[in-house]
Amino acid sequence: MSAPHVPKVAGIEPALPAPAHTVAPYAANASADPASDALSEGSPGTPPAPGSDTSSASVTGLDPDVPGVAQLTAVQDRLAGWISDLSTLHDLTERLAHTRTLDEALRELLRAGAALVGARRGLVVLAPADGLGPETTVGLGLGHAEIGHIETVPRRALSYARILDGLPEPGACGDDAPAPGAGRAPAPRTSAAAAACTEISEPDIPGEKGIDPRLREVAARLGYAASYAVPLTADPIGRTGAAVWLYDEPAEPTERQRHLVGLYRAHAAEHLARLLELHRSRQDTETLREELLPHRLPRIPGVRLAVRHSTGPRGGGDWYDALPLPDGALGLAVGSVTGSGPSAVAAMGRLRASLRAYAVMEGEDPVAVLSDLELLLRLTEPARSATALFAYTEPPPGGPSAPPVPDGLTGPPPYPEDMEEMEEDLADGSWGSAPLPRKLVLAGAGHCPPLVLGETRTEFVETSLSAPLGMLACWEAPSVEIEPAGGETVLLYSDGLLERTGESMDRAFTRLHAAAAGVPGAIRHDPEAVVDHIVRTMLPQGLDDPSSEEDVVLLAVYFEE
Repeated sequence: MSAPHVPKVAGIEPALPAPAHTVAPYAANASADPASDALSEGSPGTPPAPGSDTSSASVTGLDPDVPGVAQLTAVQDRLAGWISDLSTLHDLTERLAHTRTLDEALRELLRAGAALVGARRGLVVLAPADGLGPETTVGLGLGHAEIGHIETVPRRALSYARILDGLPEPGACGDDAPAPGAGRAPAPRTSAAAAACTEISEPDIPGEKGIDPRLREVAARLGYAASYAVPLTADPIGRTGAAVWLYDEPAEPTERQRHLVGLYRAHAAEHLARLLELHRSRQDTETLREELLPHRLPRIPGVRLAVRHSTGPRGGGDWYDALPLPDGALGLAVGSVTGSGPSAVAAMGRLRASLRAYAVMEGEDPVAVLSDLELLLRLTEPARSATALFAYTEPPPGGPSAPPVPDGLTGPPPYPEDMEEMEEDLADGSWGSAPLPRKLVLAGAGHCPPLVLGETRTEFVETSLSAPLGMLACWEAPSVEIEPAGGETVLLYSDGLLERTGESMDRAFTRLHAAAAGVPGAIRHDPEAVVDHIVRTMLPQGLDDPSSEEDVVLLAVYFEE
């Protein structure tokens, strides 16, 4: 008679080995007596002892006392646990993959890790080993004040700080020293093993000996009694930070929990490394852009300026400028270069520098300035185009107004009997302080028309239609003259302000007009308040909206009364 074979269920081979993290001696070397191979109950990924009351053992038509059936149910249990673990890790890593910023990824890492190790609170410290930053601390269930309390603990007593300093716990990886008389050095430790060696568990902070009194005091104040800290490492940076989860009661993660959180943080560390590289690239582009834009707006008598600008996540080529010109004149410019990224930012810097040079030489003729700029762009960067608007603000006619001759006095000055009174009037600004009307001469190349905001009008400036720079063999368009009254504001802006609304251009222009017309009268004399009101009305999500890739520039020019 042939030997009995182990039955199969749903095509599953009972001898199928369990996954590495759930392999038990029972499955690795099954003996004739299943009871002798059963592991202690409660161990992660191990089967129950034969004959125990489990749902999986109650298979209809199968006798759990038969050794083959007990082995089958053990395999089923291990497979069910394996599938559950894989499903959990898949869900958590998928949520992590949808994060787009470092802050989002750090918070998701904390939340998922807390679920895996059974904790409620925690914090993660981002501190790249290469020293290039950024360095930040994010908490889960901890406010800034509570994180501040933790940071008052001496660094040597904080588990995550010891991880960041590269100080593994004594004995955490076994005895690395060679045995006496062995005469050989310990085997080199892999990066994964080194990371595991720096996992630090403090299961009973109130009762454990050797805990720093300051740590015990802060833990009691914040209401946690145990902690579990792990490193975050990924190539090519190496150590990027450390995470620590806090338990309300004395506890520590089981072996299964440690394994699961180890698999998750390996994936999370790689994702963080990619986001860190992207963040640094964006910061470099933003720094370059900031250096290529004006550090401050000039102060011109009779004119007040305010600006708001924001760069998209990929770095764009929108720019602005306010340039003091000879004799009290002022040059204003906004523009946009096609493309994004460092190349567009560099092209923007070259274009702005060239426009400044042309404005100094022939700023009173905006058409000539843009014509020269178009020729330069076509000769040096034929594959690139740009939009631009340049406005020349003439100085007040005649310069500062001269004090009038007092009534009843004739002949050449000075008039000794009235000289003291005239000096007082000049000192307090009674004479010669009111600025005379200014005239704006502007020209645009494919750019949005300016908007004039005043007490009696809110209207777009009628500019001539023109193609962007670099689109035609020879660019030239007529200029437009306007004369803003005292108390009026001229708004110059980029098309990103309109496109970020997500509406069609016609509706976006209407929305901008309504936002300008709705500026409260009490703040119309403050250009800073005016631009804040328009941005808040046009973009409720704010200038730093990560979901939009459009640059935004809004420049307000207020003419004093």
